[in-house]
Amino acid sequence: MAHSANTHADQSDGKHSYTNNTVYEADHDIWWHPDALFFMLKTSVNPARMGYFSRIVQQHLPDVAGKTLLDVGCGGGILAEAFANLGIAVTGIDPSASAIDTARRHAGQGGLSITYRTGTGERLPFPDASFDFVSCCDVLEHVQDVDAVLMEISRVLKPGGFFFYDTVNRTWLSWLFLIKVAQDWKRWAFMKPNQHLYHRFVKPDELHQKMERLGLTNQDTRGMVADYPILKTLYWLRKRTSGDWTFRELGERMKMREGRDTNFCYMGWARK
Repeated sequence: MAHSANTHADQSDGKHSYTNNTVYEADHDIWWHPDALFFMLKTSVNPARMGYFSRIVQQHLPDVAGKTLLDVGCGGGILAEAFANLGIAVTGIDPSASAIDTARRHAGQGGLSITYRTGTGERLPFPDASFDFVSCCDVLEHVQDVDAVLMEISRVLKPGGFFFYDTVNRTWLSWLFLIKVAQDWKRWAFMKPNQHLYHRFVKPDELHQKMERLGLTNQDTRGMVADYPILKTLYWLRKRTSGDWTFRELGERMKMREGRDTNFCYMGWARK
C-alpha cells in the first residue's frame, strides 16, 4: 500500500535497486474508485487481514477506548479506516502527498476523524512510545531499508504495544505471480514494471529475526491464501487486460482469506 520515498532504479549491478513507486503519485483517486487497481486492497485483501487483526485486538484488548494506532504507509487510507471503525484513534503516514490528500478527503466524506501526515517509515515524525498499536501492511516489500523502518516502528510503539504486519514471502510462487504474471508478462500483467522487486521480499523467519533484534517479539504468523479457484487466475487476469473486465470485477472474484500457507503472502503480529 505504501512505499519508500525513493523511486528511481539503479541497474549498475544488473538489477533494480529501487522499487518503482511512481504509480502511487497519481493526480486522481487510485485508492477508492471501484475500477482502480488499489481498490482491490479493499475488496480482495482487507477482509482477510482485518478479520485477523480485529480478532487479535478483541482477544487481547477488548476495550480500545482511548487507544492509538499509527498506520505506516497508509496510502489512501483503506486500512486506516478499517482500524478507525474498530474505535481506535488512528494516525496515518505516507510519503505520497497525493495519497494523503485522497485519504483525508475520503475520511472526511465518511465522518471519520483520522490524522494524516506525509512522511517516511524510515524517519517517523513522532516521539518515542507514542502509540498503542502500529500497523505496516503492503509496505515492507517496497522500502529501501526494512531494518530502519522496523527500528522506527519499535521506537514509536509503547512498551507492551502491538505491531501488525503483512508482506510478501520470497518464494518461487511469489516470483511467478507477483513478478512474472503481475508485471512482466503483458498478456496478464496488472501492475507497473518493477512495482515489486523479488529481492525485496522477506521470508517470515528473516522478518521475525529482524523484529526480535529491535525489541519486537513475534506472537503469530498466518498466511493469506486465495479464496477462489487458482486455476481460473490467468483466465480472469486475461479478461481484464483484454478489456472485458474492470478491476472492480476482478477484485470481486480474486478474494484472499486467512490460512496456514505462508508461501505467498503472510501476516502476523508482534509485541514490544
